[in-house]
Amino acid sequence: MENKHRFKLNYEDVRKWLGAAIVVSVIIMELVICAQYGAQYLAGDRGDNGQWWMYVMLVVCCVFLSVSVALGFYVVKPLNVKIGMYGADLFFLLIVSIITGNDFTVILYCLAATELYMSCDRFRTNIILFGVSAAVFVASFVLGWVRVYSGASLPMSITEILGGCLFGLIVLCIHFIIVVAVMRFYRMSRQLSAALSEADENKAELKSAYEKLSQTAVFEERNRIAKDIHDNAGHSITTVIMQTEAAKLLIDSDPEAAKSKIISANIQAKNALEQMRSSVHLLAGRPAATSLKDGVEEIVAQTVDSTDLKIRCDVEDISLEEERTRFLCNSVKECISNGIRHGGATAFYIEARKRNDEVTLLVSDNGSGIAAGAVEGYGLKSMREKAAEFGGGIRLSGEPDEGCEVEVTIKV
Repeated sequence: MENKHRFKLNYEDVRKWLGAAIVVSVIIMELVICAQYGAQYLAGDRGDNGQWWMYVMLVVCCVFLSVSVALGFYVVKPLNVKIGMYGADLFFLLIVSIITGNDFTVILYCLAATELYMSCDRFRTNIILFGVSAAVFVASFVLGWVRVYSGASLPMSITEILGGCLFGLIVLCIHFIIVVAVMRFYRMSRQLSAALSEADENKAELKSAYEKLSQTAVFEERNRIAKDIHDNAGHSITTVIMQTEAAKLLIDSDPEAAKSKIISANIQAKNALEQMRSSVHLLAGRPAATSLKDGVEEIVAQTVDSTDLKIRCDVEDISLEEERTRFLCNSVKECISNGIRHGGATAFYIEARKRNDEVTLLVSDNGSGIAAGAVEGYGLKSMREKAAEFGGGIRLSGEPDEGCEVEVTIKV
């Protein structure tokens, strides 16, 4: 914005100085024309027969013309008013040309039209103004020449008139082309400057918005990771504490049940450790498992280590985005933990398939199944909410003493 304002200010300064130069030029040319006419009038070479009022009219027209040109540069702003004033300028020029018959009046025509060409940005309008100026000049030149040199021979008059008109039209045409071309170049430069300035502003706004969006995304990701650590790892550690406390109470009276509790606590501890590692990796910017199959196989290896559990896998090599892969892997951990803790399962079957735009994860066990009136715990509720967030859902099935089956479906 600052550069644009400075460019506009510079243009206004140039316009003021140019206006001053044109007004001074108009006054100088008028003085020259009046001086030439006055010298010829005093010498008695004009054939005006002492008509001093014509000289007064010449001076008055010159004064009005100078004032009108100055007003066009410094006071009048609306284009229609400027066009009306230019019509008055042509009337004054017509009178000056008829009175003096001076060839220099073509310069006054050029100077008077300059500001109007600069103010009008429509080429068609400028062409019309040029045509009107040329027509008035030709008419004024012919009338002025005939009035001043009425006694000349016809061939000489025709030759002088044609030569003077052609010279004046060439001057008017050159002036028109130069002024219009310069103003067209200036307007294109101004538009380009404005477009570049606007592009810079939009770029700065986009950069600022992108930075804010990036910061928001970072904060949201940090909050999500913190929630995962609090919900998943915290839940797993709480379960480990509960399982080990229960194992201490059962170790003398029911060693097998105590062993099952310890195994479940071990799996939960490994689950919590893996979740903490995954969260740390995310914070450090390191990617997680590249595929669902790698993630499930790693979970199975950690689970069966130092236990009597049997786990069979049939997982396709499916590549998903990191968040979906992490959710399905956490779902496998939750299903195994629930099967051991609530159903006393000793064997599991894990299957994952991709069909069209859906991925289905199936975890079944040989535990005690789902008891009548069983209520979903925190882990299953979290799984169901997350699956719904990914456009899928969870299905649980099982009969008492016939094992349990959990099917998780998400959209790719």
